[in-house]
Amino acid sequence: MSPADERLWATLIQLGGLFFGFLAPLIGYLVLKDRGPFVRAYAVTALNFQLTLLIAYVVGSILSIVVIGIFILIAAYVLGIVFAIIAAVKANRGEWYQYPLTIRFIS
Repeated sequence: MSPADERLWATLIQLGGLFFGFLAPLIGYLVLKDRGPFVRAYAVTALNFQLTLLIAYVVGSILSIVVIGIFILIAAYVLGIVFAIIAAVKANRGEWYQYPLTIRFIS
């Protein structure tokens, strides 16, 4: 895969996480993991971040019985949008990026 194609797919995986949650990075990882190191690294980081967000959403939903859960849900939603846009821009430029506050499930 050419470097331009790798950048394109890495960007699409990041933006897919915004709209489809962890499914877009999971599909991107399963389909494109052997196509190049750049797209594989971005698929792994996006998948780890989306799984971390999923955990935050579950915890926030459970804790919404108490008021703190609402703040966790809002913070996870905002951070998910902001970090995914930053990662998409970095991927489009061809720069390496690691999401902050992410649990590494897949390496």
